[in-house]
Amino acid sequence: MTNLQQGAALQHNARVAKRRSVISRTILVLAWVGLLIPLASLFVFSIRFPLTGVVDWGGWVGLFEFEGSTTASLLWQGIGTSLAMAIITVAIMLALLIPTMVWVRLKLPKLDRIIEFICLLPLTIPAIALVVGLAPIYAFISTRVLDANSIWLSFAYVVLVLPFSYRALDAGLRAINVKTLTEAARSYGASWFTVITRVIVPNVRPAIVSATFVSIAVVLGEYTIASILARTNLQTVLFQINLSDAQVSAAVSLLVLVLTIGLLVLLDVLTSRQPGRKDSRK
Repeated sequence: MTNLQQGAALQHNARVAKRRSVISRTILVLAWVGLLIPLASLFVFSIRFPLTGVVDWGGWVGLFEFEGSTTASLLWQGIGTSLAMAIITVAIMLALLIPTMVWVRLKLPKLDRIIEFICLLPLTIPAIALVVGLAPIYAFISTRVLDANSIWLSFAYVVLVLPFSYRALDAGLRAINVKTLTEAARSYGASWFTVITRVIVPNVRPAIVSATFVSIAVVLGEYTIASILARTNLQTVLFQINLSDAQVSAAVSLLVLVLTIGLLVLLDVLTSRQPGRKDSRK
């Protein structure tokens, strides 16, 4: 190939790369516009009366007036309850799935399909059907074992997040050689707890983060079970606020969305930090 042909090929490749860059940036801009326009519309609706056009920040101010404000107290109660349930749900889900999936891969590989079927089964069962089965259980728990606190819905939410969490963790475990890592750690005298916490978990951290994200999203967005069982969570609180004032409900929805995004970003930053490496130079 002559220098002229090489120069022409380089120019062609440069034009193709530039064209792809323009297309990707255009798609990114359109995606951001599609995401931000509904949020901006929601914000405008929360501060502007539809009929008169008068701008009023009373809905936003009322959310942070804790003294004598029923809306603010109800909102923060729902947020606190849902966050507590999200933490408990994630903890139970990880403690249940990770050891089980590792053990099945090492000792009982024939049960892998059965475990997968059990974890994916909640996808085929409507939420209303789950409530019918859960109602007697929670009635027994509320009267004889624990109490009627909404936080115990975490046990039901673990069932809801199983399909999504299982898929995320399964992808992470398939990307590593679990058997080799476990045998190497055991040959050095590591206990099973050490194998799980210090060998398996660091290698599947992205999968754990993905499972945590989707579990938090499911818990914060769940309405059916909490509503039918007469429990309080974020979505039932938003429904109650919407019945009294649509503009306040819009402000609350936007605030909750921002808080949720901030929580997920913070969680991503905290979990993606790698421990500092020591300088190997002497």
